[in-house]
Amino acid sequence: MAIGTLSKDDVNYRLHFRMINEQQVEDITIENFFYKPHTITLLTATVLSYRRSTRDRNDADPDSNLRVGIVSVISFFLVVSVLAFPNGPFTRPHSAIWRMVFGLSVMYFLFLVFSIFLSWDQVKSIMYWLDPNLRYATREADIMEYAVNCHVITWERILSHMDIFAFSHFWGWAMKPLLIRSYGLCWTISITWDLTELFFMHLLPNFGECWLDQVILDILLCNRGGIWLGMTICRFLEMRTYHWASIKYVYFRFCCKRPVLQFTPASWTYVRWFDPKSSFQRIAGIYLFMIVWQLTELNRFFLKHIFVFQASHALSWGRILFIGIITAPTVRQCYAYLTDTQCKRVGTQCWVFGAIAFLEALACVKFGQDLFSKNPGSLRHLMAFTTFLCLYGMVWYAEKYGFNLKVSTYFSECDNTSDNGDKDVQHHKSEKKSKGGKKMQKNVTHVT
Repeated sequence: MAIGTLSKDDVNYRLHFRMINEQQVEDITIENFFYKPHTITLLTATVLSYRRSTRDRNDADPDSNLRVGIVSVISFFLVVSVLAFPNGPFTRPHSAIWRMVFGLSVMYFLFLVFSIFLSWDQVKSIMYWLDPNLRYATREADIMEYAVNCHVITWERILSHMDIFAFSHFWGWAMKPLLIRSYGLCWTISITWDLTELFFMHLLPNFGECWLDQVILDILLCNRGGIWLGMTICRFLEMRTYHWASIKYVYFRFCCKRPVLQFTPASWTYVRWFDPKSSFQRIAGIYLFMIVWQLTELNRFFLKHIFVFQASHALSWGRILFIGIITAPTVRQCYAYLTDTQCKRVGTQCWVFGAIAFLEALACVKFGQDLFSKNPGSLRHLMAFTTFLCLYGMVWYAEKYGFNLKVSTYFSECDNTSDNGDKDVQHHKSEKKSKGGKKMQKNVTHVT
């Protein structure tokens, strides 16, 4: 049986996909226990720990057994994730951590698939089993008023908005530029999110804000300040020079600093989402990336409104923290797929993230039919028309100006080539003339 050989292009495609899907540690500077395979040891420790936990269980408490069983399934799945799943594009602080992050995203994806086929009562019973206090939970919109007395502006009212939620808003926008690394995309997401709030304000009352909150506090202070801080950190990390050394060869005063630096990035790549020669597929991909980003943000508000839990609950901030962690490798894989012509497949973490976003939206639509029935048909038609208009505008711009840009770039390159060729010809002729003059001068000197 003949063994098939891979072409050079296939090898390059696989290498580029491996760089974003399963990055290898090029230089292991901490040569110790954490960078050596311990598969047999891990299997033995896992089996022994489960053997002990199953022996000490009390069969008279089925609720406790069920909780411990679910935790054991999750922990065992994370062990399998460390052994089998890819770590994605990152290797710091350790590849095993990013494998577990991908494993958690797969488990959340499977839970969403399972929950979609349940009824409303079944989902609520699961939530009450996880936290019995959710039986008495109320929506924030039921106990608070939004967008009232907007004409009253006092220092007491302004200072009352400077709470933990304002700080989390600012901190969230400081983290987003570290992931996206583009002023244009960050401001586009910021402005379109404010438009999204206006579109869904009739469904979610907490989207209603006074002009002072929306313009001054949100856009100018939190969004602008957070984007500036995040991009400033990005510029600092781009200009920084990284010199990594093994922990065995550092001085004593740096022996504590080097393990801490393990939680910092190994390198910082300059990011350029848009390019003058960007293809239509690249622009459309960036447009889809922003749609999925906004959909993920929108799901957070619909989930806590439909399933009735407040922003301070663990289900809310736990999801925010989890989505924020899996967003980091997702953005990197999406950027590589859109900008690298050698990358022909999207990364696994990016694929799972997109599936999670759409499954959450599907769950909101299924279990929030009463809420979405309030959405008038004219508004739905307006939103669909706006989306179509944006897509058509992108296609029109790419067809009209993209082709002209390519043609002008081509002719400019041809002009540069012809100019260089003319200069070379003139230089060659001048050299021949100078050589001929020198020859004639030598001959005249020889005759005399």
